[in-house]
Amino acid sequence: MGCRRYNLEERTKDFFRAWHDVIAAHAIPNKIDFMLIAGDFFDRRNIDPQAMNHAMLGLEMLREAGIPVLTIEGNHDQHEAMSDFSWLRSLSQWGYLKLLEPSRDEEGRLTLSPWNEDERAGSYVDIAGARIFGSHWYGASANAAIPVLSDALRRASEEGRFNILMLHTDVEGQINRPIPALTIANLKELKKLVGYVALGHTHKRFAIDNWAFNPGSLEPCSIDEYREERGAFLVEVDSEHNVNATHITDYVQRPFQRLSFDVSGAEDAETVFAGVMEMIERQARKFDESSDAPQPIIEIGLKGHLGFKNSLLEISRMRDEARERTGALHVIMRNQSVPVEYAVAAGLDAEAPRHERERRIIEDLILRDNRYKSRAKEMAELVVESKRLALTGEAPDKILDLIAQKLEPDEENAIAKSALAQTESAPTATALSAIERNAAATVMSNE
Repeated sequence: MGCRRYNLEERTKDFFRAWHDVIAAHAIPNKIDFMLIAGDFFDRRNIDPQAMNHAMLGLEMLREAGIPVLTIEGNHDQHEAMSDFSWLRSLSQWGYLKLLEPSRDEEGRLTLSPWNEDERAGSYVDIAGARIFGSHWYGASANAAIPVLSDALRRASEEGRFNILMLHTDVEGQINRPIPALTIANLKELKKLVGYVALGHTHKRFAIDNWAFNPGSLEPCSIDEYREERGAFLVEVDSEHNVNATHITDYVQRPFQRLSFDVSGAEDAETVFAGVMEMIERQARKFDESSDAPQPIIEIGLKGHLGFKNSLLEISRMRDEARERTGALHVIMRNQSVPVEYAVAAGLDAEAPRHERERRIIEDLILRDNRYKSRAKEMAELVVESKRLALTGEAPDKILDLIAQKLEPDEENAIAKSALAQTESAPTATALSAIERNAAATVMSNE
């Protein structure tokens, strides 16, 4: 609750709609015995009033239906280090849910104690033949915490009950970031103590051995997650303690789409614009006002080598036109193309003679300018020769004459004349700079 992305108020409402729909369409009709929320109920510790309203509306629906809600704190909604209070603890004190968490005994050992209704505190609750345990967010110390948690579970278990553990953690093999995660081997150490692990934290669905289940966030928190399967698990446990978990995705979700356009070979900004619009017409998800589906959020990425200056791309125009054509709630433009100024002379041998490296770099720059790439080698030699003449004191008009002889007589002569106009009263170094800007889109240093 309270997750706001792209500065859109509508995104905050998306998470409420998903939460409400899962309760109304699945939890209440299936008459579930209890609901588990394995952490990160809130997007952050300090939430706005609207997020609390969204949370309480769903929790009130569950309370009226007689469905208890059991939760643990995740890293997003846990209490501050200098305080024992969090919004989850407040909701627990008000009777909307039960916040389950371990405590310490007189000897300082981690202990799991039964829920005390008067104090509204405890580590586990017994419901419908199950004993549901809560745990802390251990972060990078999860592997070290498992033996301690296992010992506490062993002391608090009861023969014949189906033990469930809520655990908020990263799990090995399920994240793309180089951060410490709970290993599968250490996680499975809990198998002899609990029959079901309700996982939270990772925003995608996964399951381990039909025993540990992570449903994924109800809504993607960013477009990077749009391909991940997400939802809720409806879990049934029979008298023999066999688990049947059904992943639920049938609820209101905001549609997302990611498109990519390769700018390589485009002659100018208008060509890129036209290509992006044509791609949108063919591939983009369109909003249908007659349906109940929400407006999509679309990301358009530009990739490849740009044959002209980056600044010439009309990003805002592309975004506005794409939104107009699709009816999207929001269009994200990501320019990931490599402009002409970068990635020059790839693979050039560092031991090559200086004049060869200089020529190759200039040639590579020219190859990225679609106006001259068919004559890249010739143009590179012209730039190098022009520089040599300038450094030896040749008059600017003589250098421009050389350029005029090499270039096409019409359009390119206009370029030479433009350079001459800029350098009529300029010293030789300035003339060199103007020549290189106009003839090869680069300026070589005097080194």
